[in-house]
Amino acid sequence: MRTLLAAARTLLAGSFLALFILLAGPLLVLHCVLTGSADLLYRASVAAASLALRLAGVRARVEGLENIPPGVCLFIANHVSNVDPPAIVCALPRRVALIAKEAVFRIPIFGTAMRLGKFIPVNRANRGAALASFDLARRYLSEGMSFLVFAEGTRSPDGRLMKFKKGTFVLAIETGAPVVPVTIIGTQHVMPRGASLVRPGSVLIRFHPPVDPAGYTLQRRDQLMERVRAVVASGLPPDQLQPSPNAPATAGARRHSERSEESL
Repeated sequence: MRTLLAAARTLLAGSFLALFILLAGPLLVLHCVLTGSADLLYRASVAAASLALRLAGVRARVEGLENIPPGVCLFIANHVSNVDPPAIVCALPRRVALIAKEAVFRIPIFGTAMRLGKFIPVNRANRGAALASFDLARRYLSEGMSFLVFAEGTRSPDGRLMKFKKGTFVLAIETGAPVVPVTIIGTQHVMPRGASLVRPGSVLIRFHPPVDPAGYTLQRRDQLMERVRAVVASGLPPDQLQPSPNAPATAGARRHSERSEESL
């Protein structure tokens, strides 16, 4: 019965989002192109995502909003589920963009809307493309756009916190943008990696006090990275802190992982 209910709610939420993209999406994209402002597109999209989460039975509790400083920020979160991005974006009291995998930007209308909202596609398998994404993120930050980044680079397969990639912390040091660590808990039960159904449940989103990158040089980016990772980890339950068996097993895979460490 629970699976049937989850399937029904997932279908309802998915149908609503599909209709929103097909019907409202083109009008919002056109408005953005004509006015040069993505504010209405962003607000409407966040409202739609929030309603979709509620239709799916996802209830979010938010802590630490008072820790978010004014101005441009880099929000760095752990990543265990496809529910993470909409849940965190809907919880934020300001406009943000995401750095997301390139494949998402190929979705008609949706991908165009993301680009207009200054979301950045990243192809970690192509170093040149990854560096171009890095440069674009630096430019958008200098123009006042905050970003939400999942520094593990992908969803954890088992909910346990993985290693962070260094590229985001290079951005923080170069731009001086405060880093706000974010811990999200519970989404691995709502929609674990590989699942097609969203199961009703509660999630907790905790914004920690910001970390100032001003005292770090590029040579000390690893220290900044580990400091932020430790703060994110401090909000996780014990079962998500055990060593995760997700390190590359082969020497070739290890070399590839080391080459991609600087990517976003």
